[in-house]
Amino acid sequence: MAPRRPHVRRIHGTETPDPWYWLRDRDDPATIAYLEAENAWADSVLSPQAGLRERIFSEIRDRTQETDMSVPVAKDGWWYAVRTEEGRQYPIHVRSRDLDGAPGPEEQVILDENVLAEGHEYFSLGSMAVSPDHRLVAYTVDTAGSERYGLRIRDLESGRDLPDRLEGLGYGLAWSADSSVVFCTLVDEAWRPDRVVRHRIGNVTDPDSPEVILTERDERFWLDVGTTLSDEWIVITSGSKMTTEVHVIEASAPDAPPRLIEPRRHGHEYHVEHQGDRFVIMTNDDAPDFRLVEAPLHDSGMDNWTELIAHEPGARLENVEPFAGHMVITRMRAGVPQMTIWDLSDDSRRRIEFDEEVYDAGAGANVEYHSTTFRFSHTSMVSPPSVWSIDMDTMDRELLKRQPVLGDFDSGDYVTERRWATAPDGTEVPISTVRRRDTPLDGTAPALLYGYGAYEVSLPAGFSIPRLSLLDRGFVFAMAHVRGGGEMGRRWYEEGRLARKINTFTDFIACARHLVAEEVCHPDRLVIRGGSAGGLLIGAVLNMAPELFRAAVAEVPFVDVVNTMLDPTIPLTVAEYEEWGDPADPEVYRYMMEWSPYENVHPADYPAMLVTAGLNDPRVQYWEPAKWVAKLRDVGHGDRELVLHTEMGAGHRGPSGRYDAWRDEARVLAFAVSAVSPGGAEGSASPAGASGG
Repeated sequence: MAPRRPHVRRIHGTETPDPWYWLRDRDDPATIAYLEAENAWADSVLSPQAGLRERIFSEIRDRTQETDMSVPVAKDGWWYAVRTEEGRQYPIHVRSRDLDGAPGPEEQVILDENVLAEGHEYFSLGSMAVSPDHRLVAYTVDTAGSERYGLRIRDLESGRDLPDRLEGLGYGLAWSADSSVVFCTLVDEAWRPDRVVRHRIGNVTDPDSPEVILTERDERFWLDVGTTLSDEWIVITSGSKMTTEVHVIEASAPDAPPRLIEPRRHGHEYHVEHQGDRFVIMTNDDAPDFRLVEAPLHDSGMDNWTELIAHEPGARLENVEPFAGHMVITRMRAGVPQMTIWDLSDDSRRRIEFDEEVYDAGAGANVEYHSTTFRFSHTSMVSPPSVWSIDMDTMDRELLKRQPVLGDFDSGDYVTERRWATAPDGTEVPISTVRRRDTPLDGTAPALLYGYGAYEVSLPAGFSIPRLSLLDRGFVFAMAHVRGGGEMGRRWYEEGRLARKINTFTDFIACARHLVAEEVCHPDRLVIRGGSAGGLLIGAVLNMAPELFRAAVAEVPFVDVVNTMLDPTIPLTVAEYEEWGDPADPEVYRYMMEWSPYENVHPADYPAMLVTAGLNDPRVQYWEPAKWVAKLRDVGHGDRELVLHTEMGAGHRGPSGRYDAWRDEARVLAFAVSAVSPGGAEGSASPAGASGG
């Protein structure tokens, strides 16, 4: 490949050459050839793992009940469910009039994703909503992985799609009460949902000029649209990383203009639901971990807000489910969700109790506002996901379904624990671990440490069938709940973003060192993994402490942070300023340059690395991992494996079909197992054409 003139970044009085800048041009045949050469190299290097990869894939498949059905959900006399069939990649959405919800001769297929996916390398069903009269279903599809969706309307009586079409949609759908109008969002060139559209069923005259009822001009804000549990209100939320503003429309008056609840104020977040003659609103006004207030329906500004539930520092108010006579409140305490049922008739509040110390739980498919039963899910790192129904008057609960795990699985063979690492500033950082009960804790077991740490996302301590393939090979699986996430309240998030982002990385390193110090594992047996912002985490800690790890998996990693954040034309960049900072500010630039993975690659004995990308990824552009891998090779990576695999027909989430996704996961797990096994494949050569300049 002919040498290319390096791009030079000029900012704040400094010049920085970037020899791999040219990889940003996806229309350049040399770029595609480069990525294909990387894929061929990855296949070659990982070929010794093919047998193990196939065994792990078979284990995942053999443990999964391929033909299965979700717990049916009742709505207006219909029972709705989702089922899967052995050998088919995608779910099938069905409904039945049978009172027990069981499939039978009267089952009606609403959408068969396998049929919709025919002829496409990639398929994703974005949003789906059945009309209030149950005659139509609105749904959106993406066949490229770009997260730009097309709207379709299906007549459920005929099974045919109507002529209605809209393209370039984001997430979210909402129906008017009379089933005549669908509300949805359109995205701009930066993939930002910036307009709310009112689409009248049957209006096919000009799909390129839809009726826009609200436009968000601030590039930091995204629009979303949905309905309240009561189905009486359309809720339009405009939100940045730190601020929200909500408009509402009565579902029975779809022609009405959106009505503002409370004008935006920087740093103020609020979320609106409906109950009877009031709105119930979660707000962080004078309450970093949120409190609950009520407001009258037609004079709903903050001046008329009355507190219902006070702020509790460190216990994040996560969710409110308002039924006609009850309310279910979910708080996050020390990374564990706690749900409380509030009976409005007698003002009693009773917690839903669980036997395990560390678990994940949350509201399930609750669609009937006047119901006195609440459906919720529960899982832990040793307990497969289960669906429960609880009588909100009596607190009697019923197990509706537990995910089957086929074969000889016994949850008693595994044990989960909560550990605490101490960060350099003295902060105690939680770690959730799971292992086989007979796995020794003497430093000889291999371990995989997973992390994320951004956007106030809490990592759920849930169950995973693929993970069993690691645990049964003697691995300890650990999840580091580092700052930047939301496990320990808003403070936890604030201390891991912007000018305190480095805490995220030092927390993760502290977790790794804790596992070593407690003889859970040895650095030669420790693999780390993260994706997207978690991939950024992996890239940063590898620069800071490469000697701590044997191998690393970075999936669609956001590693070229400085260059991306300096370019507002890249999708999502402007909206991310509140998470990472704007490097146009010299102080922000200086701080970001201290930790940005791509900028801080240096000659070191880096661990074995598997890096992934998606050519159509709108969230992390494919060139970020591609440039990073190229720089690692050029600067000096050591003699361990370094491979890049790019999905050429997919986006941020990787392959879309379940069997393809299982094979993708099997590749990652086989890489991890091989890296810590005696005689694991290692190599130091580079793929053809994979050179900078």
